Amino acid sequence: MTSPSAASAVPAFDAARPYRLNPSVALRPEPFGALAYHFGNRRLSFLKAPELVDLVRGLDRHPSVEEALAGVPAARRDALLRALASLAAADMIVPQRSGTGAQ
Repeated sequence: MTSPSAASAVPAFDAARPYRLNPSVALRPEPFGALAYHFGNRRLSFLKAPELVDLVRGLDRHPSVEEALAGVPAARRDALLRALASLAAADMIVPQRSGTGAQ
């Protein structure tokens, strides 16, 4: 039996919410995209596309992930959403609190 707290420990990725790069994460540019290093949990993630790097860097300028993806061709949208969900699960990107975001 799975405990209820284990199932709710990691919130589901919600593209309708605003996200931002976790302040504990540094991005290092690479020819393939970037390396993301989380100084808190010591995780390393590979952002394997320059467009994903640009998207992650600019998330905080949009009222939602869906808005951040507005200019992305439909053929790439699902792949980028999966990548963002994975980054959220790894705590590389985090939801923005209400009232924060682009000024």
